[in-house]
Amino acid sequence: MSDTAASAFPGELFGRSFALSGPAEKVEAARLPLRGDLAHIRLAGRYFVPHYAVPMSRVLPNGAELLSSIKADAVILAKLPSGAEFDVLDVAGPWAWGEYPATGLVGYVAVTQFADLKS
Repeated sequence: MSDTAASAFPGELFGRSFALSGPAEKVEAARLPLRGDLAHIRLAGRYFVPHYAVPMSRVLPNGAELLSSIKADAVILAKLPSGAEFDVLDVAGPWAWGEYPATGLVGYVAVTQFADLKS
């Protein structure tokens, strides 16, 4: 593995091998940065997904609504305040998926709410 690839993994995980040893623990989905295709890098070794992401911390200058999904009937999980930091794990079209570190809530925010993200 290259030095660049090695630096993307937390030190305690690099070079270790893992076994699928049973069902994953049950947790509240709204507080776990895990989807079927992607997870926060800190979950490597605990959850198996095709891709892990290192979060990009971004500021919401005017606040935003954190949504449970990108569907029209999505539940508003929280109203994030102006200046709130949001850890972006994925951007697809007009939506950013990630975690609000102040509460651990995970969901979607419109990319238009970030000063430095474009869809």
